[in-house]
Amino acid sequence: MNTHIREIRKRPPPPHLPIRNVLLCCLFLILFLAVPIASQAQTPVPTTPPREDNPTVMAPCGLPATFARFDTNATVKTFNMTADCYFNSWGTNAGSAFLFFISGEFTINGNGYRIIGPSNSFSLFVQFANTTLNLNNVTIQGSGGTNTVTVTSSATLNASRVIFQDNTNTSSPLFVSAAAQVNLDDVQFLGNTSGQRGVITANASGSSVVITNGVFRGNTAPANVVEARDGGAVRLEGCIVFESNVRTGGSTPASSTASSGVGSSVTNNSVSSGPVCLATTPQPKKKKKEKDPTPAPTSTPRPQIAATHVALQAATGATFGATFGLDSGVHFRQLDGAGIGIQSIIDAGYLEAFDVWGYVEQGVEVCFSQVGRVVFLDARTSPRAIVPLESTVVNGQTCVSINSPGSLVLLPN
Repeated sequence: MNTHIREIRKRPPPPHLPIRNVLLCCLFLILFLAVPIASQAQTPVPTTPPREDNPTVMAPCGLPATFARFDTNATVKTFNMTADCYFNSWGTNAGSAFLFFISGEFTINGNGYRIIGPSNSFSLFVQFANTTLNLNNVTIQGSGGTNTVTVTSSATLNASRVIFQDNTNTSSPLFVSAAAQVNLDDVQFLGNTSGQRGVITANASGSSVVITNGVFRGNTAPANVVEARDGGAVRLEGCIVFESNVRTGGSTPASSTASSGVGSSVTNNSVSSGPVCLATTPQPKKKKKEKDPTPAPTSTPRPQIAATHVALQAATGATFGATFGLDSGVHFRQLDGAGIGIQSIIDAGYLEAFDVWGYVEQGVEVCFSQVGRVVFLDARTSPRAIVPLESTVVNGQTCVSINSPGSLVLLPN
């Protein structure tokens, strides 16, 4: 028995892993599991929506729904707005533009609607030679950041019947730099705040801004409403109004224009300081009235309730504008032959007709959806005098301006 016990004692002990090996295995396992967790925790959370290059699907308002950039490869180059477009601010990406155009020619037809925001970045950015943006009949409102619209690096902006309203910028609502070219026709700058420059700034050599008919009312700027700096140039033509603009921090009136730096220039062709001269209100040219040997028809009766301009735009394709906005007391109604009430006009084969009344004296613009010639039936006379109007054709629309109530009739050329 003792021998048996001795044999058992002589057997080698069972193998055991050293304690340090066990600890190393545990440490390796912990690190293996921790690495993906740490990597996931360190991945930055996106603060901006992804940019879409050359999108083809538009939001219900007629513009892209998110931050977008367009170049010559874009298949959509004309945007027709059908409602107000709201651009939200986002994260820390305050230096970006909501719509960025870098090559090619693009057109935004606002049809009287608004581009609203974003509050912390550019609304529109137009950059580089061979890049052109055409803006028609739109209000750009409530944008923040450095500038609302920037045009730079030899790009071109053509704007007609555009309103900049209630934008607050650390620099300028409209900033033009680096040899860019901007042409503004019938524009209004209303209630904007610029932090460092003018409401419009042409900055750096070769930059040029030409304004034909404009209203600058109720803006706040450090010193000047319109500035040309460091070789930039601004030219004011036609009818220009500066009214109730103040300097930052008080009620001191802001200067209308100023130049700073070698080569900078502001040229004033016709500047008014009061409401006598308003943009978009050219006087209709009247022909000498000839006595009508036959009894003249009675004037068009005043309607009791007006169709809204929004409903008319949707139904007819026409667009409407007013100096102080379409909710300022101006009214529109579509007319048929009975509403026109003048047989010679009816026999001429009229294409479309609208009656305009209310606060028309502020200056009202109507753009028919077709090309033709326009006559004005003056409501101040009985029977109504027939007055041919000068018109312009913009993107296939025939546009006229009036400042007294009456009927506008589009006739074939």
